[in-house]
Formats: sequence, structure tokens, C-alpha cells
Amino acid sequence: MPEEQDSQIERRDPGGISRRSETARRGSNAARFVGDLADRRTESDLASTVSTDGTYEFSLKWGTEGADDGEFVHPHGVTVAPDGSVYVIDMANHRIQKFTSEGVFVSQLGAEGSGDGQFDQPIGVAVTSDGSVYVTDWGNNRIQKFTSEGVFVSQWGTEGTGDGEFYAPQGVAVASDGSVYVSDGGNSRIQKFTPEGVFVSKWGTEGTGDGQFIVPYGVTVASDGSVYVADYGNNRIEKFSFESVGFSTPPIPSPTPTVVFTPSSGLPGSQIYITGVEFIPQHPHIDTHSTPLL
Repeated sequence: MPEEQDSQIERRDPGGISRRSETARRGSNAARFVGDLADRRTESDLASTVSTDGTYEFSLKWGTEGADDGEFVHPHGVTVAPDGSVYVIDMANHRIQKFTSEGVFVSQLGAEGSGDGQFDQPIGVAVTSDGSVYVTDWGNNRIQKFTSEGVFVSQWGTEGTGDGEFYAPQGVAVASDGSVYVSDGGNSRIQKFTPEGVFVSKWGTEGTGDGQFIVPYGVTVASDGSVYVADYGNNRIEKFSFESVGFSTPPIPSPTPTVVFTPSSGLPGSQIYITGVEFIPQHPHIDTHSTPLL
């Protein structure tokens, strides 16, 4: 595990991606505004000049190392709800924190444990159009679902290789039709579920061929139903059409809240939120630098 980790969240707005300054580089836990949406900069040297080519400029950041509200220990993932709320996976604090788009703390859900609404190193989060929140509970090998207010709704999954079982699950994504996709890392496959957690289908096996994976991590779904998977061990991205992953009919094309890293994603001002961390949890059954040790 790296000795120093940046426990901050950054947002970037249109206007030229800029490098972080010496005072904002990894290892620093300073929580400082460097600008806002009105382009009122407190440190103009940290942001590049706004350009017209659709690139991005640094806007603001928040967070410092700790366990209080708005603090993080190894933030691992981030997503944005349709209402603009920002959800951050505070992995080592075993919780999800919710913020406004300006980084103001709103609420949190979760605590360390294996009960309903508790986590053992959450690692993936997705928010649906109605505000429901799905969390990949990595250490407990399950998915948990919450309301937009953070109230526990349901959970499914247990350690194993059968349908609906997981071995170190990683990412989670929700399609426009409500289907839930989970990257089942240790089993080198993607599983698809109904919004209630009923198993629908799966694809993928361990390997290097087309449609195979070595510890798939991130997963997201486009508005046309295409599924993109980050194939961690093979250092590549794989794309699947709705025909190849078991759709009987294409999902209704519409913006999906799980795609948040493109200027066309429909976010206010097309902002991008980044968790400043390169930490990868080590599962006892997985060598994250080669293949699952099953």
C-alpha cells in the first residue's frame, strides 16, 4: 500500500485539463478552494486558461485525511446523481459520503461491519434516475441498495462462484432500463440483475481472448445498452453489444446516470469528479498484478 495517499475530491470544468501544483500534489492533505463555477479563482496559478476546444480546467477540490464528515481515507470511487449530488466511496472508513456539487457535506451511509447497511471496504457505487443507490460491498461479497435518503432497502450476494454469488466484486452500473451490472472481479465475469437483485445473466471467463477477463474492475452502460468493461489484468477495455449480453430488446435510449466521465453526460456544466487515489485493495484470494488466485 502506498505510504501517502491523496484524500481529496477534485472537480474539473470545461477549459483545459491542468496539472496539479506542488502544493496540491499527492501526499498533501490541504483542503483549499482554487476556483468556482463563476470562475472566481483564489489561486489562479492552479488552473489553466479557459479554452474553446471543449477541454477542462481545474475548478475546486475538497477533503482531507480523517474520519469526520467530509474527510476521507482512501476514497476509491465517485458518481453523480441526476440531481447533481456527488457520492464518494470512502473505502477505508467503510462508508459512502454525499455532497452537493460544491463539495458541501450532506450525509453519509454505512459503517464497518457485515449487517444491513454496513460495509467491509465498499468499492463501487451507482445512482439511478430515481435516486436509488447501489454499492459494491467488496469485503462482504455483496451488493447493497439504498434510497436517495440513505435508507437501507435490500442486499444480495455471498462469496462463491454460482449465479448471484461474488468473489471480490468491483464495479457496479445501472442501465436506463434499471438493470444492474456488477463486475465480479475474482470470478472474471460480469453479472446482470434486476433492480431487485434477481439474477438475469452472466458472461465472461478467465482468459485473454475476446469476451474473457482477468479481474474486471470498472463497468458502465451506454444509453444504447452497450456495456463497457475495464479488463484490469489484460490492460484493455472491452465493449459488448446488447445482443451479446442477453438483452431480448434494446433498452430505451436515454441518458444514464452511470456515465459521468464525458462532457455530454448531462451534468451541470459538464463537470468531472475525480478521486485522488491510486490504492487498490488486496483481496486474500486475488493477486491484482496477475490472475485471480482461486
